[in-house]
Amino acid sequence: MTDNGHEVLTEELLERLLASASPEAYLASAPTEARDLAAYLHDLINARGIGRADVIRASGVNATFCYQVFQGTRRPGRDTALMLAFGIGCSLRETQRLLRLAGDAELWVRNRRDAIIIHCLSAGLSREECDDALYRLGEATLFAAGE
Repeated sequence: MTDNGHEVLTEELLERLLASASPEAYLASAPTEARDLAAYLHDLINARGIGRADVIRASGVNATFCYQVFQGTRRPGRDTALMLAFGIGCSLRETQRLLRLAGDAELWVRNRRDAIIIHCLSAGLSREECDDALYRLGEATLFAAGE
């Protein structure tokens, strides 16, 4: 959602909602978005000028399953969603949104495994490099756990 050309943060929207006299008043002043995972994935790859085949190669996700996720007919599990985020080259913020849209828990810095993944995303590492770090630190890798 944008407001005068800049993206409105969720925290700002929450403040507006809590300051509203009623849910109807909030909804009348701040339209919500009905965005789905498939549309978000398409937006991400289009913004980067990459194709689904590039995402499949970089993520390690099964091609058939990946195409079904992009079509909106299948929903990825958390680790598969993370693999897709790495395959696309998502930032931490984009990854958190991808996880929310997939219906999965966001990464949490207080969780050891999640902290490693957050670091890898922030450093711009590949999925393979993230799996190496997870393995080295005694955590389950994404590829082994992915669908």
